[in-house]
Amino acid sequence: MSLMYILTLIIIGFVGSFVSGMLGIGGAIVKYPLLLYVPPLFGFAAFTAHEVSGISALDVLFVSIAGVLAFRNGGYLNKKLITVMGIAVLFGTLIGSFGSDLLSEESVNIVYGVLALLATIMMFIPKKQIDDMPFTEVTFNVPLAAILAFMVGIGAGIVGAGGGFLLIPIMLLILRIPTRMTIASSLAITFISSIAGSFGKIVTGQIDYLPAVFVIVAGLIAAPIGARVSKKINTKMLQRLLAILILLTAIKVWLDIL
Repeated sequence: MSLMYILTLIIIGFVGSFVSGMLGIGGAIVKYPLLLYVPPLFGFAAFTAHEVSGISALDVLFVSIAGVLAFRNGGYLNKKLITVMGIAVLFGTLIGSFGSDLLSEESVNIVYGVLALLATIMMFIPKKQIDDMPFTEVTFNVPLAAILAFMVGIGAGIVGAGGGFLLIPIMLLILRIPTRMTIASSLAITFISSIAGSFGKIVTGQIDYLPAVFVIVAGLIAAPIGARVSKKINTKMLQRLLAILILLTAIKVWLDIL
């Protein structure tokens, strides 16, 4: 393994996890295309879609908990929301992560493209102002939250994501959770999801461990930095950044699929 290859993996891990910590996502929405497309640009062997999903799943497991720790103070974590959606997404992700081993490379990429496109659409739908609501007054539809989290978990399990990039627009648009609470709580839910995702990928042999180590180490450094930066950025700006990020990723993936 060359030094240039190691540096490439470290940069991918750092960039993806910085965005993860800043926007409350597990990082797979960024790292999946980076791991898929960047190494070949520098002449290195390309990862398969299954290897990318495996590395992403293990990476999200470590990076999401780092982000949660950064948000643990300040009252941003909604324990009821995390419990309800966390349990549901856990079971969904188990199904998706084990089932992904039966899918073709193209099918895994298509699932990623569909999830990214759905997230983009939801993020661009105008939302009523809810960020002035006191955190103690936040309520949500429990059965709906559980059903949606379970469905997200299945798709997230297939591509090795924690599901944060789709959970966030669901929490903002449908469940109407304030932005900062959404970002912090989604990281906790993503961590729960990534436990199931990592387990499924490990059992089915979809993880290339050595590259994963470099991506994860860089991510553990970058995620807390991103989380601290997010506390100083306007919430509307955070939403716009996330929407643009997901849109660009979805366009690239669908262009390659088509």
